[in-house]
Order: sequence, then C-alpha cells, then structure tokens
Amino acid sequence: MTTHSLKVGAALVILTFLAFFTIAAPKGDTLRSPETTYLYKTTFVRAAPGKLLDLVALYKGQMAAYDAAGDERPLWWRHTQGDQWDLMLLTPMGSYADYYAKKRVARRKADGFAQKLNACSSWREDVFVMGPPLETVKKAFDAAAYYHVEIFVSLPGKQEELFKERVMENIYQVGIGRPENFIFVRDQGASWDLFTLGCYRDLLHWAGSGDVPKEKRELAARQAGFNSPDEIGPYMRTLIDWHRDTMGVAIK
Repeated sequence: MTTHSLKVGAALVILTFLAFFTIAAPKGDTLRSPETTYLYKTTFVRAAPGKLLDLVALYKGQMAAYDAAGDERPLWWRHTQGDQWDLMLLTPMGSYADYYAKKRVARRKADGFAQKLNACSSWREDVFVMGPPLETVKKAFDAAAYYHVEIFVSLPGKQEELFKERVMENIYQVGIGRPENFIFVRDQGASWDLFTLGCYRDLLHWAGSGDVPKEKRELAARQAGFNSPDEIGPYMRTLIDWHRDTMGVAIK
C-alpha cells in the first residue's frame, strides 16, 4: 500500500471517530485533540553522564539557528520522573516536503549542531506524528509549566480502539473540569503508536482530580462511554502491549 493510501485511510478513521465523538461529547465542550492534522517530529534525548546542563544549554543556544533555517522552534521540556530520557522536543514540521527542502536541510547541516549533540547525548529516539494544529498546541504548551506524557504501543490490531479510548478519556477529563490531553498519532519512526500530552500549571494542577465529587466523576464517565471511572484504567490496559508515563517541567 502506498504512503498516500495509508494517510488517506488514517484520515478516514480519524474522521469517523470525530463524527462519533461530536455526537457523544457533552454539550458545550469543544474537544480539540482528535484533530490530528499537523506533522511534528518528536525527539526524546538522554544526556551523556554529567552532561545534562550542557545538553540544555546546547538546545537553548540552538534556538536562533532554528529561526535562521526557517524552522519553527521546538516545544521542549525536561523530565522530572518517569522514563529514562531527559528531554522531550516536539518540533513543528507542517509537511515533510517543507521541512526537508534542500535549502533548509543545508542550513541545518552548516551550523555543526549534530556533532555537538553527539558529544553530550547518549541516546536519542525520533517518532514522526500527526497531531493537533500547531497554534492550538503552542498556546496550551506555552501557558503551562508542568507536563505529563503517556506513550503507548498498542496490542496488534488495537491501534484504532486505543485512539478511541484516548478520546473517550478526554471527554471524561473535560467532564470533571480538567484539561484534555493532546493526542499525537504515529506516522513513522520509533515503535510508539501514539502518545498524549497534558499541559498543566503545576504539579498540584495535574494531581487535582481527587477533590471532584464522586457523582460528578460517575456522570462524566458515563457521558464518555465508560460504565464508571474505575473502568477507565483497566479498559485502556486491555488495548496496549506496554506504555510509559513521564512527568516534567518547562525549561526557562
């Protein structure tokens, strides 16, 4: 099957889910994340031993070079606990043709960044994903200082159902007054099928669902298509081979 056919097929699946959840979502709520129409490169980086501050400084110093190359600056943050990497960068691409245009590639190679990155990193992983529109993500990301990412490998044949479950969970999140998670779906690269990114003011904001009344949580779960809030986690785990959770902070 051609790459074009695969993308058309993926788009039809997403449009089907969008139609369903437009009907199922609670009235008055606008769910952004199912709109996976913008291309990003996601990079996870682990610093070489003793080189974390050097790695952060390297990327900070690189921001002007992104501008000069005609690239959007990456949205990036540092992990505080969770997976084994230190930095996550979400680089806006728009399209492969634009991002890998010869002139832009040449500008990137000319600054010697790759060699410097090799010297202060011990592991890197890239996954290219389709996600929500850039301005939507950027607005939420820039307003936040604390982030939570969940990265999933689905069981065979469960990719579409996992996407559906993630959207259902967003309906639940909105129903109890919490921010929804942005959903990013793998196009190519590493083995992850999708990941969700939550943007919060701080750690307390992320952890603040404990004071939501039980009745409100029960109602939100039913509106999202679950039988109860207690069903959400176990159902998700019937769809995945494995996943990683990581929490972290903005880099200023």
